[in-house]
Amino acid sequence: MPRVSEAHLAARREQIIEAATRCFLRNGFHQTSMQDVIKEAGLSVGAFYRYFDSKAALITAIASEKISVVRETADSLLRREPAPPLLTVLDDLLRQIDVNLTDEGTIRIAVQVWGEAVHDPELAAFVSDVYARIRLSATDLARRAQETGELPAGVDTSAIGAAIFGLIQGYILQRVLVGRVDREMYLTGVGALLGAGAPAGGTRTG
Repeated sequence: MPRVSEAHLAARREQIIEAATRCFLRNGFHQTSMQDVIKEAGLSVGAFYRYFDSKAALITAIASEKISVVRETADSLLRREPAPPLLTVLDDLLRQIDVNLTDEGTIRIAVQVWGEAVHDPELAAFVSDVYARIRLSATDLARRAQETGELPAGVDTSAIGAAIFGLIQGYILQRVLVGRVDREMYLTGVGALLGAGAPAGGTRTG
């Protein structure tokens, strides 16, 4: 038999992850069976189990892939040089969240992963590590804002970073659980709390 290429194996694994993501988004982790995923992927049982031997392994793989996308996006925005005003960065982050809240987007599956992490110590450790790094990026953003005079010299940048991270998570949960939350309204509220007003040039629509 011809040897299967690494590219083929990677493509098949991604096919399974995307099929499982669709199933989990429709019905949740616990209401989705392995048979549901196998059917969605269009594979035989044997082919499927070559890549994932359990639902837990599949959920962990999805978490690794989807949440890493969230982390990379957040890091790229939080670490821009020179650092834009805090509300401008938050505006861009929330804009990316809106883009990724489609039925096939990464944000909805990330919220499911948060819930699953409460019961799965291994998944919880992974999620904790990823989001700790995002929080560190937010802390670095606060430090740079302090250096430019946007934040007072005496404030605790770690505390500000934790608050920024909480604002991002809060927006995600409101969008997923409550429904449409106006980004401009949210930013206006954050600006009022910071005493900073709107981002430079005003909040953008779209």
